[in-house]
Amino acid sequence: MHIDSLFDQVKTQISQSQLSVEISVPKNWTQGRTLYGGISASLAFQAVRGLVDSSKKLITLNTNFIGPIEAEVPFTIKVEKLREGKNTTVVRGDIFQNEKIALRALATFGIDRESNIQIDSLSKHQMERPQKASFVPIIPKITPNFLGNFEMAKVLGGWPFTGSKQSALHGWMRFKQPPITFTDAHLVAIIDMWPPAVIQMLRWPAPASTMTWNLEFIHPHNTFKNDEWFAYQATTRQASSGYAHTEANVWDESGALVAISRQSIAVFA
Repeated sequence: MHIDSLFDQVKTQISQSQLSVEISVPKNWTQGRTLYGGISASLAFQAVRGLVDSSKKLITLNTNFIGPIEAEVPFTIKVEKLREGKNTTVVRGDIFQNEKIALRALATFGIDRESNIQIDSLSKHQMERPQKASFVPIIPKITPNFLGNFEMAKVLGGWPFTGSKQSALHGWMRFKQPPITFTDAHLVAIIDMWPPAVIQMLRWPAPASTMTWNLEFIHPHNTFKNDEWFAYQATTRQASSGYAHTEANVWDESGALVAISRQSIAVFA
């Protein structure tokens, strides 16, 4: 199922008076025994977006992955507006499946204001826009199903479980089948597509899962082409005792920084 169809199901159910959504997601969006984190977080975001006026832009999205979400099993997204002020609005989105909470997302939105503070981003990259996507090795029970919805072009780093000496991961990403209109929900969905930067260092397959994911969105808020390539560079800040902390920058095709991604990851090896 295309991502636009999933987002449309959420948009048709959510409103100021209807604060919950019931949906199920097919197996082409799975990652091991659970849904791909980017799709579950983006569905929660799409639900909370429906409670906020379009004049307020997304500033941050904080997601806690609490438990697995099964494919093809209905789950409920419940949303709550925690605070609405003149300048900002904070909304929570929770996913429940089998009467257990599986995900909690907290989104902050704000209006653009005139400001005397203007500091341009110094974060740049030197990667050339790809001419074609990289070949992704398909290994049964190892390569996640959700990758079939995206294209990637790796520039630096190794594939998972190849014993790489690198703990950084650089490359480009886009949707294989472009959405009709590229929205913030699509950006949330695509940013998480790269594997944790540290698992390339392992020589054998081992479980790893993101526990918390913090996304910060750069202003002014850009618009994107539906087939846009996004540049991605992730570094590992620290890893020890079964946990890793990574940070990534995301740029659009023009080289503008559009998001900063930070993840806390459990590694079972």
